[in-house]
Amino acid sequence: MAELYVKPGNKERGWNDPPQFSYGLQTQAGGPKRTPLTKRVAAPQDGAPRVPTSETSGVTPVGLPPPSSKASRPPPVGSCAASCVEPTDVPVTECETLLEDVLQPLEQALEDCQGHTEKQVFDDISRRLGLLREQWAGGKLSTPVKKRMALLVQELSNHRWDAADDIHRSLMVDHVTEVSQWMVGVKRLIAEKRSLSSEEEANGQKSTATAEENQTVPGVRQAP
Repeated sequence: MAELYVKPGNKERGWNDPPQFSYGLQTQAGGPKRTPLTKRVAAPQDGAPRVPTSETSGVTPVGLPPPSSKASRPPPVGSCAASCVEPTDVPVTECETLLEDVLQPLEQALEDCQGHTEKQVFDDISRRLGLLREQWAGGKLSTPVKKRMALLVQELSNHRWDAADDIHRSLMVDHVTEVSQWMVGVKRLIAEKRSLSSEEEANGQKSTATAEENQTVPGVRQAP
């Protein structure tokens, strides 16, 4: 509490005048200066709280690391941390099955069977392949159906007929509502292509046997 000093009476003042107080002693005593409450402190720029310079000059808080010139800033809104970003060097093991990769081998197999298949059967297979193309292009087939059809075409191209039939049966059991309109044509195409391949193999073996017999007929002189 500030001390008040009463000056001695002034001869020029009356006896009932109020005494005059002097505040000079408070200034000379060197009391602690108070920071005006109306003084504004600049807001911190790096997000860390700050205290007035007069209270922190020459004092280092115990247990805290010295301040860094590069203050860590929070990530911007909407950005993802580095830990949740998926690596870009992971190999992609699956890709979208393309329509032409499936339809083109089937249409080629049907064309191969054209001269060895009845016209009615050929037309029915062609019509059902058209339904397959229409549903595929219209987005009515699920991804499992597309992948199994791609496997079926691979087995058909490699003349693995039994494996192609197994895939056909699995599609009829698991996805009958999607494949019922055109899978009958695919099944018939597998059978026709298998029959054609067996016929070609038989003809090839017969031709080979005939050529060998002609070379081993007694009395026939081989040309030098």
